[in-house]
Amino acid sequence: MELGKILIISGIILLGLGLALVFAGKIPFIGRLPGDILIQKNNFSFYFPLTTSIVVSIILSIIFWLWSRR
Repeated sequence: MELGKILIISGIILLGLGLALVFAGKIPFIGRLPGDILIQKNNFSFYFPLTTSIVVSIILSIIFWLWSRR
């Protein structure tokens, strides 16, 4: 029974990640928030989504906190 629960949860997580990848380009502000670091030089490009990572972390923390209160 435990293996079944793990497979179901893994499937839900993979579904969520897949949907996030499909719709990430359609959300206009994700990846372009103030505080995201973008350095472009001649043959070099570096991108670090600092603010986006913080916002996603806060949202996930709130979701997991609400879920654990059940």
